[in-house]
Amino acid sequence: MNKRQTRIFAIASTAIASLLFLILTVDSHRQFPKLTNSENITDQVVRGQNVWHANNCINCHTIFGEGAYYAPDLTKITQHRGTAYLTAFMKDPSQFYDEQRHRRLMPNPNLNDQEIADVIAFMDWVANVDNQGWPPRPILVTGGSIPGTELSIAQQNVSADTTGVEPANQPPGSRPVASTNDPIALGQALFHEAVPTCAACHSVAPGVNLAGPTLANMAATAQKTIDSPEYTGKATTVEEFIRESIVEPSAYLHPGPMYSANGVSFMPPSYGDDLSEEQIDHLVAYLASFK
Repeated sequence: MNKRQTRIFAIASTAIASLLFLILTVDSHRQFPKLTNSENITDQVVRGQNVWHANNCINCHTIFGEGAYYAPDLTKITQHRGTAYLTAFMKDPSQFYDEQRHRRLMPNPNLNDQEIADVIAFMDWVANVDNQGWPPRPILVTGGSIPGTELSIAQQNVSADTTGVEPANQPPGSRPVASTNDPIALGQALFHEAVPTCAACHSVAPGVNLAGPTLANMAATAQKTIDSPEYTGKATTVEEFIRESIVEPSAYLHPGPMYSANGVSFMPPSYGDDLSEEQIDHLVAYLASFK
């Protein structure tokens, strides 16, 4: 290739690359309104963003891959936690974290009710932006733990990620194949795939309480609760109690301020509408297998 050919090749390559870059840029801007959920940027969302910045939340938390890594990524937090949970958490983080046990404690931002609602609106807008699957998985957040059974943060992360205790016929941490007809295996898959995912709030490792209590030994715990005089629900069997907990989470409130407020459970009440009866049966079979 002589100098003239080299020059032509360089100019043509640059022109083609520039044209492709321009086309991709224009196409990206064309998709931005839909991808960024821009039609839902309300005045409340803007106020919530201002509260987020005013309190330097990004100094500890991350959204869209930006920020610090001292505290959990909050990109999808409203899809993993409900408004009631987030409201109670921001009112008093010390009810959910204990610095002595968890070796970290979110400072109380002392926000008023309107500011809390604004921040949640902002985070809900963030959660509904199409971020192409990032972060790749929910970052589990530990909640209150049972006295005497506390685990270190590292142990909790390992237990939560590997799912700890599984039914006797499943190896620890395994996920069932989609083609199986075993209701327990189907329930196990749904536990990780439901929206919002059960695994984002519940661990199945003993002593590891996240936003919801651990589901280890669920069958024994359910029976003990039914037999307790404090139980006011309608269930008479373990399976009925588990079903009731899924479709009517406020029928029985698990003790502890980190799980409910004002007589309402923080667990989303939508599973009864969003899941089919068959899917609920599978979840019940899976959770009842924890003896």
